[in-house]
Amino acid sequence: MADMQVPHFKNDLGIAAIRVGAKEFMCVGATPPFDHPHIFIDMGDDTETVCPYCSTLFKYDASLHGGAEPASCLYHPEDAAA
Repeated sequence: MADMQVPHFKNDLGIAAIRVGAKEFMCVGATPPFDHPHIFIDMGDDTETVCPYCSTLFKYDASLHGGAEPASCLYHPEDAAA
């Protein structure tokens, strides 16, 4: 299971909605150090959900296969550690 990673999404652009290709993911708010607590979000059977911290609306789009639209909203935690 260590090879499976949960996608992380950020909203540096401050846009109202982000299309995401995952129903289970982490919202970090914005790129650190401007982030909020990194929270796990599970949409379950829904196709939309709102982050309780940053109020970003996440809309599920299976065609994105774990990515995001806009693509710049996909956050790579390992990049922050470099």
